[in-house]
Amino acid sequence: MEKQRTPFSTIEENEAILAILDGTSAEIGQNFFVSLVKNLSKVLNTHGAWVTEFFEKERRMHAKAFYLGDGWIDNFEYSVIGTPCETVVTEKRLVHIRDNLFKKYKGNQELKDFSKTGAVSYLGVPFEDVDGKILGHLSVIDTEPILEDQEVFNIFRIFANRASAEMRRLRAEKETIEREEKLIKLFDSAMDAIIELDQDFKVTRINSAASKVFGVTGENVKGRLFNRFLTGDSSEKLLRLTESLDLRPEGEKFIWIPQGLQAVSDDGQKFPAEATLSRFEMGNQHFYTLILRNVNERLLSEQRIHSLTIESEYLKEELKSLTESDGIIGDSGPLMNVMSDVKKVAGTEACVLILGETGTGKELIARSIHSSSRRSDRPFIKVNCPAIPSSLIESEFFGHEQGAFTGATRKRDGRFKVADGGTIFLDEIGELPIDLQSKILRVLQEGEFEPVGSSKTVKTDVRVIAATNRDLLKEVKEGNFREDLYYRLNVFQIDVPALRDRASDIEKLANAFVEKFSKRNGITLDPISDEDIARLSSYAWPGNIRELQNVIERAVITSVGGKINLERALPGGGDNIDTEISLPLSEDESRVLSDNELKEFEKVNILRALNKTDWKIAGKNGAAAMLGIPTSTLNSKIKSFGLTRP
Repeated sequence: MEKQRTPFSTIEENEAILAILDGTSAEIGQNFFVSLVKNLSKVLNTHGAWVTEFFEKERRMHAKAFYLGDGWIDNFEYSVIGTPCETVVTEKRLVHIRDNLFKKYKGNQELKDFSKTGAVSYLGVPFEDVDGKILGHLSVIDTEPILEDQEVFNIFRIFANRASAEMRRLRAEKETIEREEKLIKLFDSAMDAIIELDQDFKVTRINSAASKVFGVTGENVKGRLFNRFLTGDSSEKLLRLTESLDLRPEGEKFIWIPQGLQAVSDDGQKFPAEATLSRFEMGNQHFYTLILRNVNERLLSEQRIHSLTIESEYLKEELKSLTESDGIIGDSGPLMNVMSDVKKVAGTEACVLILGETGTGKELIARSIHSSSRRSDRPFIKVNCPAIPSSLIESEFFGHEQGAFTGATRKRDGRFKVADGGTIFLDEIGELPIDLQSKILRVLQEGEFEPVGSSKTVKTDVRVIAATNRDLLKEVKEGNFREDLYYRLNVFQIDVPALRDRASDIEKLANAFVEKFSKRNGITLDPISDEDIARLSSYAWPGNIRELQNVIERAVITSVGGKINLERALPGGGDNIDTEISLPLSEDESRVLSDNELKEFEKVNILRALNKTDWKIAGKNGAAAMLGIPTSTLNSKIKSFGLTRP
């Protein structure tokens, strides 16, 4: 049987490509798409051809050029839903419909008129951005069946790639124009006066603020020597500074002008101005950018700010008298000593090392230092060192460049960059890997680091507060912690007391937690009874304030008859644990116990719980649950007490 004739011309693939190239090579932009469609339809001898831009959110196609029959269709737009074009952009592949086109796709009402053209076949191919996102597609339709022809398919793919490149170029060009417009708007909307000068000190451009300050317009002042707008002394001063800038290395060609300048407006009025000066090059010329602010205008603002500051401080003091500061509750002697240390060190820039058992509130102390410091209006960034996977910890601290490692699909700033100007709190720094400690030391000593995958040094101004429940000197001796980092961190040490050492605060803390959790759960409860306070005070609290908070929350949840239920909440109560595990103490017994005896009491409690659970630590029936403390806390206690499984 004779093979059915293709509706396309019998032109060879290379000849077809050359023919289309000849018709499009001299064109760009919209003219390119028009030329591409026209020549593609002509060379392939089809009834129609079009190239579109795809808008994914709306699921619509907009024709950049559409040639049908013997004429052009302008501004054609349609939904891809229910069309072969939808398959092209959704599955990102070439789609070939040999015949019966409108029998297979008849659900799109926007294209119903095309069924009247006699078109029966379709061929479409997508084109993509560099990240795989669909930009649009290239298609033809014909009144004759389109047979499968790899040469034609290849031509389609080649010119889809060319259309993709042009579409990307147009989008990049649009973004560049928009960016330039934004820069112009930013330049003109700046509140400070900005003056651009050429190497001869002639004005090349000024912004709106400069026009207002000097009483001139951009057109009137352009090309005039800027010396006219400075006193003689300030003009000489600016000249000397530009000479010094010329000698500076690249990246450092900027300077704050000490004591400012004495400027002169167009009507002869003098005014003091703060100013910065920078130098940049363009082509073979260099230019200067002078940014200045009328200090007279600022004085009124400073007076207003001073007035508002006094008012704000007054309101802060009033608010402080109504609420507990920084969530720190209590007035025991040991806590007051800590707060005295916080007050002493907060106003300095010294590194602080906070020591204390798990659950004692080391983070609250760090936040209190930050909120009382000169950096209080800047970020407070917390980093829980052991919570970050070892493979990502350097990136988390210092950031990374795009492509620095597998999964780094974009540039990311690290915690030290985000904390610039503020405070970074390194919680449980004793668990920081030894290989990262040297990099932390560099940040502390030199205020700089390199992001992962970058050779560029980044400067940062960060105050470091660190905390740990470990004996760092012991870790230093065992080679687990750098000695130089220890002494660099331990400029000012604060020891946070365990809850058992501030027993007089337990009642205040318990009442505060009862109020908090009863409100959260919509429960009305009676005040804590004296008997319950005595029980709470006699317990050793190996998990400290965090354990107390958890116990009170359980007691509120299981409350009966308007009273908290310590029988279920305290370790050793209810069905949670055998009474052998908890050794409740009377107030008299608690007072006479020494620190060593309390630690021994805690050790015995933990050992009994471990033996009772056959050394199961985590889980519902584990020792941590029995003791009412976090699993991580129990693991830390086991290690510190040197307990080992028999």
